[in-house]
Amino acid sequence: MNASSRLAIVNIGQLATLAAPPGQSGPRIGAAMREPGLIADAAVLVEDGIIRAVGRYTDLRSWIDDDCQVIDAGRRLVTPGFVDAHTHLVFAGNRAAEYEQRIAGATYQQIAAAGGGIQSTVTLTRQASEEALLAQARRHRNWMLRGGTTTLEAKSGYGLNTESELRLLRVLSQLNREGPVRIVSTLLAAHTVPGEYASDRDAYIQSILDELLPAVASEKLARYCDAFCDDHAFTVEETRRVLTAARQHGLGLRIHAEQFRPGTGAALAAELGAATADHLETIDDETIGALVRADVQPVLLPASVFCLSRTQYPPARRMIDSGLAVVLATDFNPGSAPAPSMAFTLSLACLQMRMTPAEALTAATINAAHSLGLGSEIGSLEPGKCADLLLHEIDDYRELAYFAAAPLRPRVFLAGREITRYEVRP
Repeated sequence: MNASSRLAIVNIGQLATLAAPPGQSGPRIGAAMREPGLIADAAVLVEDGIIRAVGRYTDLRSWIDDDCQVIDAGRRLVTPGFVDAHTHLVFAGNRAAEYEQRIAGATYQQIAAAGGGIQSTVTLTRQASEEALLAQARRHRNWMLRGGTTTLEAKSGYGLNTESELRLLRVLSQLNREGPVRIVSTLLAAHTVPGEYASDRDAYIQSILDELLPAVASEKLARYCDAFCDDHAFTVEETRRVLTAARQHGLGLRIHAEQFRPGTGAALAAELGAATADHLETIDDETIGALVRADVQPVLLPASVFCLSRTQYPPARRMIDSGLAVVLATDFNPGSAPAPSMAFTLSLACLQMRMTPAEALTAATINAAHSLGLGSEIGSLEPGKCADLLLHEIDDYRELAYFAAAPLRPRVFLAGREITRYEVRP
């Protein structure tokens, strides 16, 4: 066994394992979301990229020998890597001009009605080559990686025709193959109706069913299918058609729901047994109950609310108290959430949604991992899991949310290998 295959991170002041409480498996709910699994004076032992042991250094030091690489954590905090379970990673250009319009008072819906919003990004994205899209997506991924995101979900949705949507998914497939970040791809052709189909919405939906879904399934380009169910996007019935067909092609289901108005998709997520219902700013108590009964995970996106200068955040406290396994994600995209930082998302969750720092960290790691079907592999620091972890510049897990928008740069380890700053440059 060579030295590079064994790693010990020692002198950890605080290790937040996010390990499951005794007798509980699956995503954390209720009081378990407030238990980050802290160990003081800790060590993490890694072999061939897999965690072999975690615990107090005094109990593990006999494993360490001259063939083991040793990293001194300097009494700092170690956590699992962040899992960002809702992003729109691949697009061309940006919408900085619309940012100015929103500052001047225009709403998201007004900008979209005038031909801006998603449609403006679609125009730029269709014109871009696959190589250009790959370069820009790699840049976005690297921003996230520097901030500690080691796994992310990424959607298509800025092509809105068969050729362009497949191109976006192939870019994501290439990014996943090259690493180091693990990427879970989602088809979001039902993001909005493209301009050329404005007078024939049904024809666009039919093209998704007849052309795009079979191609995606054949090439295995996505694990999930998503749809934006809202007044300016797709109706509940249209969303049901798309997601029902996606399930028949073997894809898991996710839904953008209840962002601007109640009754737009969350109940459908429960009906269809979707993995997640995302956004949920306007959800009511009855629909929260439906999600609980259907075991659907809510993915909350406070940076989107913040970046749109809105004030209605998702009711995270009611969700947690009802027994939902809440997830936090950035919603990184060029319009409503140009905010790639998971740490900033944690701060917003605590300050605006009254989540505790422990709940926020749980929602951004192990619960997010379970929402992607990866809870047995990543999201917590437990023996047998992949050694995706962060060595922070801070000492206490609460400081991740407390130091809002601080320029912190954790040391990032993926499968036990430290990712250097040089490696993540575009």
